[in-house]
Amino acid sequence: MKELDCGKRWIRLGVAVLASWVFASGTATADAPLVLVDDGRSDYVICLPDEATPVERTAAAELQEHLAKVTGATLPIRSEKEIGKDEKLIVVGRAHRLQQIAPDLDLQQLGYDGIVVKTCGSNLILAGHATRGTLYAVYTFLEDVVGCRWWTATESFLPEKRTLTIPPQDLVYAPKLQSREAFYRDAFDPVFAARSKLNGHHHRISADYGGHRPFCGFVHTFYPLLPPEKYFDVHPEWYSEINGQRTTEHAQLCLTNDAMRRELTNNALARLRKQPDAQFISISQNDWYGRCQCENCRRVEELESSPAGPLLRLVNAVAEDLEKEFPDVLVETLAYQYTRQPPSQTRPRENVVIRLCSIECSFVQPLGSGPQNEPFRNDIEGWSKIAERLYVWDYVTNFSNYILPHPNMRVLGPNLRFFVDHHVIGLFEQGDAGSSVGDFVRLRAWLLSHLMWNPDLDERELIREFLQGYYGPAAPHLTEYLELMHDAAERSGVYLRCFMNDTSAWLTLEDLNAATRCFARAAQAVADDPVLARRVRRERMALDHVWLNRYHAMRRTARLRQLPFEGPADPVAACEEFIRLAQEFDARQHREHGTFQEYEADLRSRFRPAGPPPEICRDLAPDAWFDVPAHQLGRSKPGEWTFAVEDPQAADGHAIRMPGDHFEWAVQYRFSDDMRYGNPWRCYVVARSEVSVDEGLAMTMGIYDSRNKKGVAHRQVDVHESAGDKYRVFDLGTHRLDGEMYLWVAPPRRPGEVASVFIDRVFFVREIEDTNANSRQE
Repeated sequence: MKELDCGKRWIRLGVAVLASWVFASGTATADAPLVLVDDGRSDYVICLPDEATPVERTAAAELQEHLAKVTGATLPIRSEKEIGKDEKLIVVGRAHRLQQIAPDLDLQQLGYDGIVVKTCGSNLILAGHATRGTLYAVYTFLEDVVGCRWWTATESFLPEKRTLTIPPQDLVYAPKLQSREAFYRDAFDPVFAARSKLNGHHHRISADYGGHRPFCGFVHTFYPLLPPEKYFDVHPEWYSEINGQRTTEHAQLCLTNDAMRRELTNNALARLRKQPDAQFISISQNDWYGRCQCENCRRVEELESSPAGPLLRLVNAVAEDLEKEFPDVLVETLAYQYTRQPPSQTRPRENVVIRLCSIECSFVQPLGSGPQNEPFRNDIEGWSKIAERLYVWDYVTNFSNYILPHPNMRVLGPNLRFFVDHHVIGLFEQGDAGSSVGDFVRLRAWLLSHLMWNPDLDERELIREFLQGYYGPAAPHLTEYLELMHDAAERSGVYLRCFMNDTSAWLTLEDLNAATRCFARAAQAVADDPVLARRVRRERMALDHVWLNRYHAMRRTARLRQLPFEGPADPVAACEEFIRLAQEFDARQHREHGTFQEYEADLRSRFRPAGPPPEICRDLAPDAWFDVPAHQLGRSKPGEWTFAVEDPQAADGHAIRMPGDHFEWAVQYRFSDDMRYGNPWRCYVVARSEVSVDEGLAMTMGIYDSRNKKGVAHRQVDVHESAGDKYRVFDLGTHRLDGEMYLWVAPPRRPGEVASVFIDRVFFVREIEDTNANSRQE
């Protein structure tokens, strides 16, 4: 591979960026460049303090190992007492020798995780903050001066430099973000995490690599601290009052109950005593709504103008008690969903950290300036006025479908800078931790770790550097692909959530065709390099998944609009190849909490031979209708509300059965924005019921508009219309459909009278609008 010009990164990124890093006392050094290694030989010694810490020893070993691989020279590691007076030194760590070499350097003034990379005469200093700063100084030197790159946990680039000459160095820097966590599978490797300067809770870095910043209870700790199964029967008043009843079902705690607070505090203390290394403890709401509506809680909410008021009052009180025994532990709580708006009266204590969550935001627009994100922007600005330090839980993937394009890379840098400008000192970037096959997950982990270390870096230059270094000649074509994806999303005006079922809201057939051509050129560019070819093929998986997800709709769209179709010629073969490669690349999950193995059957079912067309569709053109068999419909609570069953009366021999003892909208078909090409559609449900009565309600069905929060169709189906073994067709009318709408079917909750409701399929017939109707009426 071509050697990267990595040693000039800061010059390439601009003088202003470099200047923001350099704030050592005095003027920049005028020392001459240092020749650390000359043709594979070196006069330098790596100098460690006589009582070096484990981290300093690791730093020296990492420096020695990497310089040996780069130059062929293995520099000796010695303690101060073993070193002569006139030897050339690379001082690693907080050695006493620094007082002679750099008497004006005060390491005690370094910020958390701060580093020093400095040349003094013929010596080089690599030192830092006591916890892990020296190790970070070594990694910064190796990366930004020597040119080493750790792309992933297992893939790196080390230049070959038999002679290593370095320019004068004068860098003193401390990161603005003290806690940095990139939630990706590669970053779970502790050595890679340390080299990426990550230190968050999940990185599990050993002490000799600097450790990490562990939580005692990472999040959503109300019930873990006060388990309902232990306390509710005796103290129901400790839990939410909802609609006049105390409950623990999707509920929270009664935040104004003093007895509850005292027991919660005792349990938190017990947990901290069992985890003495904890730097944080989370006292935070459960992962749902259901806040307490009792008179006391409502009164505090009204006084504080926010549900965050009673929460923060509780957390402050708990933090005050915990501080007596654990003065160095920070108490974290969430500003999440209904608690995201800051209170008007109460302020966080000094040992309390508020962690804002961006889960509702649009990730195609910057959080700090995008109109779609004004509510979140107002909240973080409000919190930053009352809190000196904030944490953020940011969402940087699509949790509904990891293996789809998610065009948010353009906002990652601006968002990070917005965070640090508003007192954020800790960041949890929740990415594709469960999947190794996603939307450039390796690039994302690398990019985010570098931006968290220094938000002033140019994210576009970082992306370019990674693409060139990791994909070689394919980089220009992959750059074109990424630009195309981001342009498409921005052009569409989509509200890009972190839960998106598909790409139909923003990615057109024309875009898909162009993206496919980009990857074809990328593959051709690296066809002679098996390593690079495999990397490029893996990154194409997200695009392949779009074609499989939207194959039938894109085929229909291409015919309706008379456009080229550059998707797979044989979807069955493409599906099998996608599954094989996902297994080969160790995908593991295709969405949050969903294994790829579970997904395989669903994916294959999309291309299973269909049953005969509905009677009213038999003479229609293929583009004029489509159906969705039972196995492609969404099911809620499988095994309780819904059951997949074999049914010889169904079109393809399979159906969904719902017991008649509930009335939940348990069978749903969520439309995609691909439905817009062909609007309006006449909508039908094919269903039947098994009953023991002669009259009354057998099922209900309809279409719901989530955007406008209203039903657009509703039908009640009686027993006499649906009972028996024969399936019947039920008409829901003609509608203009889009991706914010869904069709639903529900049983009637008539236990003992309606045994089951069966769904065979739903189907849709395109209605041709008469564009001349209005003119004729006039």
